[in-house]
Amino acid sequence: MTTKSLSKKLESELGPLGFGMFMRVSRNSLGHTQQEMADLLGIAKGTLCDIEKGRQFVSVEFASKVAKKAGLSNVMAVEACFMDQLRRSNLNYQVKVKA
Repeated sequence: MTTKSLSKKLESELGPLGFGMFMRVSRNSLGHTQQEMADLLGIAKGTLCDIEKGRQFVSVEFASKVAKKAGLSNVMAVEACFMDQLRRSNLNYQVKVKA
C-alpha cells in the first residue's frame, strides 16, 4: 500500500490524519503495547498516551526521529505533524510532503 493510499484510508475511517492517530495506528499495526512502544522510542508511557490522544503535540524533528526509530513512514509522520500544527493554528490548508 502506498503512503498516499494509506493516508486516504486512515482519514476516511478515522478522520483527519494527525500525528497522534498516526502513532496509535502504527503502534497497533506493529503489535506493540504502549509500554513497548514507549520503551522503543525512549519516552515515558504517559507521554506516548498523551501524544496518541492529541493532548501533546510534537515537533517535526521528533516526528521524524520516531518514524526512523520505529521503522515507520517518515513522510507520513512529518506530514501528520504539520497537519496538527495547521489545525492548531486554525489554518485550513493541506500539506503533502515528498521525500
